[in-house]
Amino acid sequence: MAPGDVHAHDPGDHPGHAHHDHSSHAHNHSQARGHGHAHGHHGHAHAIATGHRFAAGVALNLGFVAVEAAWGFLANSLALLADAGHNLSDVLGLLLAWAATVLARRRPSQRRTYGLRKSTVMASLANAVLLLVVSGAIAWEAVRRFGAPEPVATTEVIVVAAIGVVINGVTALLFLHGRHNDLNIRGAFLHMAADAGLSLGVVISALAMIATGWLWLDPATSLVIVVIIAASTWGLLRDSLDLALDAVPANIDLPAVSHYLRELPGVAAVHDLHIWAMSTTETALTAHLVRPGSGTDDGWLADIAETLRNRFTINHVTLQIENGDGLKACRLEPEDVV
Repeated sequence: MAPGDVHAHDPGDHPGHAHHDHSSHAHNHSQARGHGHAHGHHGHAHAIATGHRFAAGVALNLGFVAVEAAWGFLANSLALLADAGHNLSDVLGLLLAWAATVLARRRPSQRRTYGLRKSTVMASLANAVLLLVVSGAIAWEAVRRFGAPEPVATTEVIVVAAIGVVINGVTALLFLHGRHNDLNIRGAFLHMAADAGLSLGVVISALAMIATGWLWLDPATSLVIVVIIAASTWGLLRDSLDLALDAVPANIDLPAVSHYLRELPGVAAVHDLHIWAMSTTETALTAHLVRPGSGTDDGWLADIAETLRNRFTINHVTLQIENGDGLKACRLEPEDVV
């Protein structure tokens, strides 16, 4: 079900549908007002802190990319150029993620009733695709160089790559906090941490070339970098695709949510249950609850929404209450109907 489908249900199918559906939303937002002031300040402060982290990460890495690419060209090191290309893709990825966090704070409009929250998912997906494209280009050049190895200025490579270990390590630490709750932050942290390790690999390969004189170690190191990039990117690509296709977020236990709803007092059945990501940090839920012969008040709905938020991190809840009197079956009750 698309996010808006719950509003398309026929009101005539369920007496009181409009009232209860509205009360669930009214509760969900009125309940939040109790903490709205503090939450608003917290969210604003978090957004500012996140923006500062992205700005610092972009500045550090963009400066390093320029130095690394210049020295890689002068030292004739494909491994250094490969690492510079990867770092540049990470800068673009950071810019995408940063822009998405800014767009996600845009207020909803009549055309985009959820605002631009989904842009965070699109940014993480674009970031993953960008990394794979860069990896392919690096692999192509590395294979070509295997046939004609070229001398490398190893001393310069060691110095520049060592600087990269420090720069990427510091940038990774900027995104250490919050990586478990935001796919964009997680992607930034993983890429920067991997970059620190890859730069260290370039240092090691250059030292090995000094010791052995094996020129093929430079393109071989590039291929190892490609494999590590592809492996670390696969999880990000998979999770981004899942969120883009409105799959249940990986941190949500759907059977546990379903069990909680079915065990609510007076609830005889639950159907048309859907959970999807509004952004990389926000999750929505819609469901039909069959509750025969019981009146439903805002307090009852408020307790459900609060539990779903605190226990399952689902912060946007829409519930449709049905009497289950059998006069007219809900057309969305079958599990194969969306």
